[in-house]
Amino acid sequence: MIAIGSDHGGYRLKEEVKKYLDEMQIEYKDFGCMDEESVDYPNIAKEVAKAVQSKKYEQGILICRSGIGMSIVANKFKGIRCALCHNEYTAKYARLHNNANILAMGADDLTTNQAVCILRMWFASSFEGGRHEERIKLIEEIEDENMK
Repeated sequence: MIAIGSDHGGYRLKEEVKKYLDEMQIEYKDFGCMDEESVDYPNIAKEVAKAVQSKKYEQGILICRSGIGMSIVANKFKGIRCALCHNEYTAKYARLHNNANILAMGADDLTTNQAVCILRMWFASSFEGGRHEERIKLIEEIEDENMK
């Protein structure tokens, strides 16, 4: 199950992403926003990050104009590794090496086709473990030290 959310700047791309998820029969919950009316992106990112953090949702997708704000907010939550991906390469390695659990995308930078290609790679890739497992443990130690 996927938690998905966008602000008003990412709304149109989010709606296209939902069509792709529907076609692929991937279950999701839309945490907003529900139209192009201006909203504060931190509130949407917070809800998606909390949903993934709770483990009720396996992964999340966040979309705003650049993807930057959403990724910053999501990464404030312990256990969340949100990756801002611009292409298939970054999506692949976000999953393979970093075990990212939330994908952020920038609506102003991507066509619908590009976003779908990123999603395909994201879903096709899984964490390699091995030497990368030790690095994830280091990230978790840093979280434990600094996220009170």
